[in-house]
Amino acid sequence: MTAAADLPRAILVGVDFGGDSPFDASLDELALLAESAGDLPVARITARRKAPDPAFFVGSGKADEIKALVEGHRAEAVLFDQALSPAQQRNLERHLGVAVADRTMLILEIFAARAQSHEGKLQVELARLQYLSTRLVRRWSHLERQRGGIGNRGGPGEAQIELDRRMIGERIKSVKERLVRVKKQRGTQRRARERSGTFRISLVGYTNAGKSTLFNVLVKARTYAADQLFATLDTTTRQLYIEEAARSVSLSDTVGFIRDLPHKLVDAFEATLQEAADADLLLHVIDASSPVIDEQIAEVERVLRDIGAGDIPQVLVYNKLDNLDPSRQPHELTDVLELEAGVRVPRVFVSALQGRGIAELRGLLASAAAGTLPAHLNSMHTSSIWDPAAQAAEQAAVQTALSSAPSDELVEPSGEHHPSQPQ
Repeated sequence: MTAAADLPRAILVGVDFGGDSPFDASLDELALLAESAGDLPVARITARRKAPDPAFFVGSGKADEIKALVEGHRAEAVLFDQALSPAQQRNLERHLGVAVADRTMLILEIFAARAQSHEGKLQVELARLQYLSTRLVRRWSHLERQRGGIGNRGGPGEAQIELDRRMIGERIKSVKERLVRVKKQRGTQRRARERSGTFRISLVGYTNAGKSTLFNVLVKARTYAADQLFATLDTTTRQLYIEEAARSVSLSDTVGFIRDLPHKLVDAFEATLQEAADADLLLHVIDASSPVIDEQIAEVERVLRDIGAGDIPQVLVYNKLDNLDPSRQPHELTDVLELEAGVRVPRVFVSALQGRGIAELRGLLASAAAGTLPAHLNSMHTSSIWDPAAQAAEQAAVQTALSSAPSDELVEPSGEHHPSQPQ
């Protein structure tokens, strides 16, 4: 294992543009991406702007601050939490004197290092080529125009940049053709499962929510699982026998989603994500301990809509109960969540590591495979959106009322009935 001192040192940069632009003030997720890519974050810096600076993205003054951090920490790279234009990246590298990468490049590097299957490697190569094709303009010193003609006579020949662009274009075409063949093979496999009447279930969710760990628990597989972003990139499908339904179903573990997932990656991973789009049921795995749980759920739902899987029935699986303190543990492991427009979605709380809630999850899967899930939902109580902070505030208010009441006076609870809520 590489010692931390031997890892490339990196400075993390985030910019708050206000409005609806996503911004992580802590830069925790960028730090996890950096660590997954093999870098060691040594400093973090944030800025606030109304709009990106055309030359340096953060402005010349903030660029000087970043340069001072680079020199002070002897950093070898600067990582931005937002996407940079080719010109901004080039200008920053010249100004800072070290490599500069944005969120998209970081994700691409992780994908390139982790892809194992032939299909996964092709998809990563396509995404990297498409990203690289936009960054050829005056990026390297060797891009001078070559002389053409016989014996150095004649006018200027084809520029090296044009040769590079043409070679990349040809490679992109070749990779796309190979991916089409892979997609046809997957289509053949899916049609075979359809003819056999196999009920198809896909695990989806934000990266590092515990999908692969849950997959291994359900099918007793040995898919690689780790506490890191994008630990699993390739789709794995296994047969899962459900005793309660006396039948087998097909269970697929898919690549995790992440905020600002580059559209190039969504397009390149179309064949892999097709497993989710063709599923009969989605298990939306959620990290119940995440401080930004609502944002992660919304991002997964957005990507599902993008790939045409927005209308597929779901079971919400709130994982990592073992990471919650006792005051935030749910009263019941299963309930029904009422969403907007009266949509009712089953929810189950589990700990894939400890095995807690797995029996309840299998019961929901059995009902779904048997086509009796709607009736199953009617037997479960309905909850509003899970809000631990609001529940804690309500409990604190009750405790305050009890402590301030006279000793000979009993505070009676209100007559209004509230269903049991997870805390």
